[in-house]
Amino acid sequence: MKGLSSLLALALLSAPSGASGAEDVTRFHQMVKEVSADRIQADIRKLAGFGTRHTLSDTHSDTRGIGAARRWIEAEFKAMNATCKNKLEVYTVSEVFHTPLDKNPRGRIPEPTEVVNVLAVQKGTLDPSRVVMMSGDIDSRISDALNGTDDSPGANDNASGMAGTMEAARVLCHHDFAGTIVYAGLSGEEQGLFGGKSVARHAKEKGWRFMGVINNDMIGNSEGINGVKNNTTARVFSEGTRAMETSQEARSRRFLGGEVDSPSRNIARLVDRLADDYIPNLDVMMIYRLDRFGRGGHHRPFNAEGLPGVRIMETNEHYDRQHQDLRNEDGRHYGDTVEYVDWEYAAKLTSLNVVTLASMAGAPPFPADVVLEGAVRPSTTLSWTLRSDQLESVKADNLKGFRIYWRYTTDAQWRFSRFVPADTRSFTLENIVIDNYFFGVASVAKDGSESPVVFPYVMGAFEKPLKKDSSQ
Repeated sequence: MKGLSSLLALALLSAPSGASGAEDVTRFHQMVKEVSADRIQADIRKLAGFGTRHTLSDTHSDTRGIGAARRWIEAEFKAMNATCKNKLEVYTVSEVFHTPLDKNPRGRIPEPTEVVNVLAVQKGTLDPSRVVMMSGDIDSRISDALNGTDDSPGANDNASGMAGTMEAARVLCHHDFAGTIVYAGLSGEEQGLFGGKSVARHAKEKGWRFMGVINNDMIGNSEGINGVKNNTTARVFSEGTRAMETSQEARSRRFLGGEVDSPSRNIARLVDRLADDYIPNLDVMMIYRLDRFGRGGHHRPFNAEGLPGVRIMETNEHYDRQHQDLRNEDGRHYGDTVEYVDWEYAAKLTSLNVVTLASMAGAPPFPADVVLEGAVRPSTTLSWTLRSDQLESVKADNLKGFRIYWRYTTDAQWRFSRFVPADTRSFTLENIVIDNYFFGVASVAKDGSESPVVFPYVMGAFEKPLKKDSSQ
């Protein structure tokens, strides 16, 4: 009977309103419907039509090369303001890079080259310094990483991600959010992730409290080189531990856990949950890896600066259509051209970004200084604070409360949850033994929008808090 009582107590504590325990946010369903595959198709065709968008390509032409492409993207973001409820502040962030071949045989910028990124900023109404970013890449390449002359349409890699970012801006600029959303077109990705490096530094210089970057790189291919055709799955890649982890934090992980609970990994869990709740016929695979095996993407420079970020992309890649000269050999097509892009699939993954951005920007500030206690006790206590720079947002009545999450240590996704009111700063989960679960806390807005879960540090384990993320 005692075991049965414990199970009943666990069920009552969890009391989820849905599979995840989170509330349904009605306006998210409407946002998904507003994403247009036709507009995404038009943008991809336009970007591919610049012939090449290689970082080393022409910057003076109005019709060909990366200069024409980035100016068109900038103009499109500005044109959105004619209909946007919340106007976009559009500007560029640039930096000159040079990786001379005599000093770096693998360098891909042999001459000093200006790498220009386009940002469109939708200011938050309550907490504008709190920022979530969606990014796509402007540049493209073919077989030779230094060939900035020949045609390189880059329809899927990565006009699809750039078009998705532009479409997300079209949809979300008609809605209010507490936090700020930045829509970013990053350059120099194929030459060494240079655009992301510039913008990550820019975020720190601006003093943004960075919630995370959602990097989109190849979201339009649903047919893999392995013969699989599937438009019902997507992948999200995330780092398990942060690049800036200290030796003390590493020691903490060894004894207390947290190997799979970095801020980036908990953004990935939010993406996965939102797909289940809001995107019909889409299942997200959480890949416990920074990026694909031995490869990279534009979320990595943000991670390197200690900022959370994930990569969303297609599940089935077709390598004949990546980094290939345009040609036909032995009946096979090589090259990244528009006829192989699945517009509806690109729209589906764009919709996933839209609800993720809406949830993170719409949520109240992240819980701060989350502490976990309960060693050699029958119950577990979590406590947290809100930092002083977050209080104005809370006073503006966006905070409904907090949701405590927990899961078995072998679970990939949060399994149980408990909502607590806005004035709560500590809560004890009775008869939930700390040894058997991982725990975290998310903030919840009045409309049900949630932040990613914040993983706690353990009281008494070390002299100072661990797992704090200043960007959150």
